[in-house]
Amino acid sequence: MDKEQEQMAEEAATEDSQEASEQENGQELSPEELGRLLEDARNKADEHWDQVVRTRAEMDNLKKRHQRELENAHKYGLEKFVGELLGVWDSLEMGYEAAKENHDVEKLLEGTELTLKMLSDAMNKFGVEQIDPQGQPFDPELHQAMSMVPTDDVPPNTVVQVVQKGYSLNGRLVRPAMVMVSQPAS
Repeated sequence: MDKEQEQMAEEAATEDSQEASEQENGQELSPEELGRLLEDARNKADEHWDQVVRTRAEMDNLKKRHQRELENAHKYGLEKFVGELLGVWDSLEMGYEAAKENHDVEKLLEGTELTLKMLSDAMNKFGVEQIDPQGQPFDPELHQAMSMVPTDDVPPNTVVQVVQKGYSLNGRLVRPAMVMVSQPAS
């Protein structure tokens, strides 16, 4: 059955191609008609070429615009972050000037506390979190052990002192916390 269908399809295709070539041979076109067909083909080719040139120019402009936007993102990506930190900078400068003129420790402490709060708020706003593992189990992914301290007060491998706090940015570790870790007393 399949061979018969294939043979019939081949015969039909052969007949169609023979009919098409007979029609072409039977229809002779005048030179004017050939000229018109050629002119139409040229016009279509010119239109297509114009579209290609315009598309290329548009792609080049898009590429240049994307490159400019990327450069600006690199240059000015920290603009909001810097804007938040400028208030902290101003506060530190005012505190420094106040410390030179006035030796009231209470006011200096209060100003320093407010400045630290401003800094903490600015950092948190941009996804910077402080890692302060005091009293927590030692985690080598977040902490860097500076030394071991023998003690019986806390369980072994517990952070007993934070030498330097660590920081993460949007969940990615930026700097591990430098810590001292407990070990059993001998």
